[in-house]
Amino acid sequence: MQFINTQIKAGIWRGDLVDAGDAAPDLRITHLGQPLDVTCEKNPAHDIWRVSVSIPPALISDGLQTFVVSDSSGRTLSTFAIIAGEPLADDLRAEISLLRSELDLLQAAFRRHCSEN
Repeated sequence: MQFINTQIKAGIWRGDLVDAGDAAPDLRITHLGQPLDVTCEKNPAHDIWRVSVSIPPALISDGLQTFVVSDSSGRTLSTFAIIAGEPLADDLRAEISLLRSELDLLQAAFRRHCSEN
């Protein structure tokens, strides 16, 4: 089972679950261990289940909010996150961006060094 075409629109997260079989999948979507109400609808034309969950406004706050999609055995199938408020200084994405910039500088210096020799 895997999710494709996931999106958040108008406060509702949606994802298409493929290879889940004919029976409705037993999924859990949690935020900080608290379950949310999950809806699963079968697409009759394809072997795809449309999974959706309404994100309660109370869960949207400053910082990074992570939601975990798991099956009945507890295996994580997918995750999604919402970032709101002031950018986080320790946010992993900011760190990766900084590392990428530094790598670009090192790469340019290395190429200059190689072309001079």
